[in-house]
Formats: sequence, C-alpha cells, structure tokens
Amino acid sequence: MPIIAPSMLSADFLNLGAEIDMINDSEADWFHLDVMDGQFVPNISYGMSIIAQMKKRAKKTFDVHLMIEQPERYLAEFKKAGADYLTVHHETGYHIHRTLTSIRALGMKAGLAINPHTPVEMVQDIIHDIDLLLVMSISPGFGGQQFLPLTFRKIREAKELITKAGSNTLIEIDGGVTLENATEIIAAGADVLVAGNTVFSSADPKATIKSLKQAGK
Repeated sequence: MPIIAPSMLSADFLNLGAEIDMINDSEADWFHLDVMDGQFVPNISYGMSIIAQMKKRAKKTFDVHLMIEQPERYLAEFKKAGADYLTVHHETGYHIHRTLTSIRALGMKAGLAINPHTPVEMVQDIIHDIDLLLVMSISPGFGGQQFLPLTFRKIREAKELITKAGSNTLIEIDGGVTLENATEIIAAGADVLVAGNTVFSSADPKATIKSLKQAGK
C-alpha cells in the first residue's frame, strides 16, 4: 500500500492542533510540510519555528519539502525542528550531491525534488544518494492545482531508473493527487502520495485518507 502524506499547507491553521490530531488518528503515514520562501516559488508559507511546534504534537514522520533558495544554509536548523525526511529541489543549486550528503550526515533521509520541466535523467548519476525522489505533478508554489498528465511518464521513467540502479529510492508525487487518479499514480510506480486539498477539503478527511491508502489494491 502507498505511503500517504497529507500536506499541512491545506490544513486549517486556526485549528492546527485538531488537524494534527486528526492525522495522528488516521491511516496517514507522514506529515508533508511545505516550506516556501517567496523566491524559489512565488509564495511564502512557514518555517522552522512552526515545524518545531507541530513536532511537539505530531506522532508521525515529518516529510519536509524545501521550496527555497540556497537550502544548504538551513539543513541543521530543519533537523533541529524535527525533519525526518528533508527534500531540496534539483533546480536550486550546483552542488546537489554535497547537499544530499550533508542531509544524510545530519541523520535525516535525503530527498530530491524535480519540477515538471526537469527530466528524470538529470538524477541518474546521484540516484544512490537519494532516499526520496519527489516528482512534482504541478508547478510548485500553490495548492489546489490540476495534476499534470506528463507526470505518469516521469513516474515510469523514475521507476525504471531506480530499478536498474538497484536503489531503494522512494518515488513521491506531490500536486493534484485525488481519489480519482491515485490508483493510476500508484500503478505507474509511485510509493508516496502527497494530498492537500483532497484531504483537508473533504467532509470526512480520515475516510479520504483511508481511501487513498487503499489505492492500487
């Protein structure tokens, strides 16, 4: 079954404690936390202090996705805040291998995200240094966007690359994941589904999470 990581960017921050409790009590596996700086993406979200506060109440893995410029400046701070997986974007720098190595050295799992226009082949030489490959299925920066169909091809390409390399890299999909397309996403080879609006705009978020968890059965 897939790993389900509800995106807290879509949560009700006026009732954040209750939203965290809901995820704790659901069949979700991870909390997905999007950090945006207004530079790499045209939006600003939250940072280390909010994540550290959430960690006090959350009982599941923290999957932190950095959509920021020069993420290498803040790796230790996000470890301290509670990140278990820390994902940086391929598009943010020239020394990605060094950054991934630094993430692992700090005791976190290293994630690498690629935007819709970035070919999967760009990561083939460092696939063994990536614990989590985040294939963006929308342009990063805002929730509620439509899933880009080209993502299915990229998932299959990523799965082939990982299999040929003998790597244990997980494939994560973020953006436009719904109950309608989750099964096809899993069938293409994805391991982790990030879902924001689909979960938090649902009349019964825990039931929606359960349905996502059962996708591909």
